Amino acid sequence: MKIVCAWMYAIGRFGFPPKMGAIFKALAEMKEMGFDYIEMEGIGYENLDQVINHRSEIKKILNESDLKISNFAVLLPDTISMDKKIKAKALTYFERGIETARYLDSEYAWIDSYFPPLKLEKGILPTESLVFGQDLKVTIPDDFIWEKFWENFVQSIIACNEIAKKNQIKLLIEPRVGEVISNTDGLLRLTYEVNDDNFGVILDIAHQHAQKEIIPLSIDKLGQRIKYVHVADNDGSENRHFEPGKGTVDWDEVFRMLKRSNFTGFFAIDLEKLPSLKQKFLYSQKFLEEYAEKFSL
Repeated sequence: MKIVCAWMYAIGRFGFPPKMGAIFKALAEMKEMGFDYIEMEGIGYENLDQVINHRSEIKKILNESDLKISNFAVLLPDTISMDKKIKAKALTYFERGIETARYLDSEYAWIDSYFPPLKLEKGILPTESLVFGQDLKVTIPDDFIWEKFWENFVQSIIACNEIAKKNQIKLLIEPRVGEVISNTDGLLRLTYEVNDDNFGVILDIAHQHAQKEIIPLSIDKLGQRIKYVHVADNDGSENRHFEPGKGTVDWDEVFRMLKRSNFTGFFAIDLEKLPSLKQKFLYSQKFLEEYAEKFSL
């Protein structure tokens, strides 16, 4: 089993998004915890610029520490904008982010499914700050038409995938509660629309459990489209990201189904900001190691 320290560790320790000095500290701490694989993210234009501008230093640290990046997130909500000029700028930045993923030898890059252009009356969008367990309240703008937005969204994802493919990077999308793609059937529809083997999905167990999905059935539905797994737990009532075993996810059946589907990809520990965060990541690492032995993964 290939166990990954998700970038949520850096965010939980140093804030959203972490500054460059904090990024260097996070890399050192991830290695000290015994991880060989880690995630990285470029969150918005400013943070992505920082990562791009310091990528040679990052690569030097990775090489000296014998750390490997499993997945590099290029998170720019403007890539799905209905405004052509805004989208064009975002896609230009997105390509720079993908080129950085290639430079850092990441096999995958991932995007979120982002929030549709609705008026937010209550709550905080996850692209502004990661707040778990919150309620969102929205108003639908009078000029919003779902069919037009969906067509634009699909074309945006196709454009991102083409950029990734050109750079020999596999592109993944993560479903999240309240976003454009929030459930298994939304993932299926999107993958049918994109229709490219270079494009796959992240099975985010905590998000999908909060979405009231039956995770083992999701695994069977998605099958080989699952290229990567985010590991966290909750009780299904709120979108929280606790350590595995601290919620109501049926981990035995989850791992049995992943084994049955011949999944051989990465398992990234993806906890929210929690007390004693380092200890909870180490606990989760041991949890996964035990399940790897139990299911011969």
